[in-house]
Amino acid sequence: MIVELRTYHCAPGRLPALHDRFTSTTLGFFEKYGIRQVGFWTNLTGATNQSLTYLLQWESLAERETKWNAFQADAEWIAKRAATEAQTIIVERIEVQFMAPTGYSALR
Repeated sequence: MIVELRTYHCAPGRLPALHDRFTSTTLGFFEKYGIRQVGFWTNLTGATNQSLTYLLQWESLAERETKWNAFQADAEWIAKRAATEAQTIIVERIEVQFMAPTGYSALR
């Protein structure tokens, strides 16, 4: 198993728009492509409260490449994402890490 850690740093004041896009659009596409989410979090403390962090679970990097690329190339997803940013961008920067659990991890 591989876990993908994704952090989206939003433009000022745009975190609510990102939440809306995930609940009304993105999660449906994740389901369509078999993308398994572990959970989503926002920051209570730290440098910013304008970011969203989430985890995705994959069997392998090959599975991730196949499913993520299909999702990203979906014409309907591209159009809906563009519509949510028609007036201004939502996400300024994305950080991505891939992690493998240790032998003593509760999540394996």
